[in-house]
Amino acid sequence: MSADVPSQDKGAAVPSGRGARFLQFGRIATGIMGGVAAGGLRSLASGKRPDLAELLFTPANGLRLTDGLSHLRGAALKLGQMLSMDTGLVLPEEMTALLSRMRDDARHMPPKQVQTTLNAEWGAGWYSRFARFDVRPFAAASIGQVHRAVTRDGQDLAIKVQYPGVRASIDSDVDNMATLLRLPGLVPRGMDLAPLLAEAKRQLHAEADYQAEAQHLARFGAVLQGSDIFALPSLHLPLCTPQVLAMSYVPSAPLDSLVGAPQALRDRVAAALIELVLRELFVFGAMQTDPNLANYRYDPTTERIVLLDFGAVQPIAPELAAQFRALARVALLGGAEATRDAMLRIGYFSQATAPQHQALIQAMFETAMAPLRQDQPFDFGQSDLLERLRDMGLAIGRDRELAHVPPAATLFLHRKIGGMYLMAAKLKARVALRPLVETYCADISSPQA
Repeated sequence: MSADVPSQDKGAAVPSGRGARFLQFGRIATGIMGGVAAGGLRSLASGKRPDLAELLFTPANGLRLTDGLSHLRGAALKLGQMLSMDTGLVLPEEMTALLSRMRDDARHMPPKQVQTTLNAEWGAGWYSRFARFDVRPFAAASIGQVHRAVTRDGQDLAIKVQYPGVRASIDSDVDNMATLLRLPGLVPRGMDLAPLLAEAKRQLHAEADYQAEAQHLARFGAVLQGSDIFALPSLHLPLCTPQVLAMSYVPSAPLDSLVGAPQALRDRVAAALIELVLRELFVFGAMQTDPNLANYRYDPTTERIVLLDFGAVQPIAPELAAQFRALARVALLGGAEATRDAMLRIGYFSQATAPQHQALIQAMFETAMAPLRQDQPFDFGQSDLLERLRDMGLAIGRDRELAHVPPAATLFLHRKIGGMYLMAAKLKARVALRPLVETYCADISSPQA
């Protein structure tokens, strides 16, 4: 996830030592609980009974949390951004609202820390390799920042530099975030977050492995080679290291720039990105799971969609793809019992989940699938579906007795699907979804096929 760097932002050094990061977490927790205690005393002094939720989710505490995590960057910020996509099933609405402020955080390293980091990766005197190297990044993210550079032989590059200490601090950052999540009232009683946090650690370790990202970029470049729809940067291997990813710079404009474009162009771009998700799930066996719109841009010269950032690529196991293909079939055909069985196999709920909770989750799924069943194009710009789904998710999440968490792989996949919905809604696109899904779920006449 990346964001453009504001011109007035001077950057802030990344705490790289485990001790320094632990102290920062301590300051966050102490500040929050201090705010709760002070607010409680004020309530008692005014003759009111303190309300924990009101005391916890104050603007001041929100600022302490988001500023603290944004300063830390790395796994702490990334996990906060991941949790901000929650629809109320895990965290209260107030908490996700606070965390959502971090999605476009653009804090970056100051030049001196950049130089120190690149000295360690490339050796002293590395600047002599370039005709130009912009020490100030043009984009910043939770794990690294991106610089523009031109080599001596004229190659225009985008160079992603990882924040120091990020890889070594992933496990401790996630464990410290788990401690913050255990503050009273944040998660439902009895909810086991261990599988979700273990998957977050696994994904974050993968995202911090720039050599693995280079392989993902090469893989997607190969499967999309010759595409007249998509364009990807190419690797510049001589400058790649475990903490530096060097790629060709691809001129492009933000996807937001298409908001005022002709309807046909917006429809084509949205349909192409939605179909790409289906291809990732059912054909490629791997999916780029970060739905941030900054990862998708548009080149008006070639009229191609530019795909960026392959750090969050996750393998799709054949059995999971098969389960989602079966689920898509029943979604198109309908049938309450077949839908329930398919959802049970994937793990949206378990046999132990209370029947009323199963019914609520299935009703939410049925609502989400309605656009797939209509024959005419679905108008993302005019629909209130996203708001209805969010209200349903929040209603389910308010029942703090619901302790079941779907498999982490499924949650991260839904994060990508939800991001594509937001993209299509932002473009106010109209897309015929049923034909797209039918193409990748053949033989829908039999849900059991």
